[in-house]
Amino acid sequence: MAYITCKDLTLGYEGHAIVSDLNFKVSKGDYLCIVGENGTGKSTLIKTLLHLQDAISGDIITGDGLKAYEVGYLPQQTVVQKDFPATVEEIVLSGTLAKCGWRPFYRKAEKKLAEEKMKRMEVWKLRKSCYRNLSGGQQQRTLLARALCAASKVILLDEPVTGLDPKVTAEFYQVTKDLSEEGIAVIMVSHDVQALDYATHILHMQKKNSFYGTKEEYMNSDKWKLFKNAEENRIGGDKK
Repeated sequence: MAYITCKDLTLGYEGHAIVSDLNFKVSKGDYLCIVGENGTGKSTLIKTLLHLQDAISGDIITGDGLKAYEVGYLPQQTVVQKDFPATVEEIVLSGTLAKCGWRPFYRKAEKKLAEEKMKRMEVWKLRKSCYRNLSGGQQQRTLLARALCAASKVILLDEPVTGLDPKVTAEFYQVTKDLSEEGIAVIMVSHDVQALDYATHILHMQKKNSFYGTKEEYMNSDKWKLFKNAEENRIGGDKK
């Protein structure tokens, strides 16, 4: 059974629908890339999947034993977050807080988990470094290590490569692809055409008639042409 199944989902605020009739599912090892124009509810969907807000209608069904504490989240970074005055180790350890319960301290198990994830994301040697002094790629690897401390089955990423250079972006995508191949379901919001190379499934969100299917199905659809043209126009506008 799928980890997450969304049926006839309508999302929005204060009863006003942004997007309707979303139907998709995410299973173990899936890499779902969520694309679409601004204002079509991509970040709203992430918040809804995290139970940070309610859907207007429809169902979100969890299966295969998925628990809330098995889902990790890497949000869009703000200027304030980039300037956070904590060490890499402190930030990654904070991803284990859900496992600590009411304890005001970390046990060996949490510290070992944080060490494992820092090594996995290649930031172990930076563990005593101040987060705000890191490069953009190092900051994202640190935040991904933190999210992995919380996640064991699903990880949600909201525009994770914004502001990163092409080389670091490609490296980050490969890291997330490796995670999906290890069995973690990856759900990522992106405007980047390059992101589709790493996905197994695509959710192209529109106010109505959104597309969900495999990457191969998407590449043969009119929705792909729409997304590609919109991205090319956006990049062209940015260069002017």
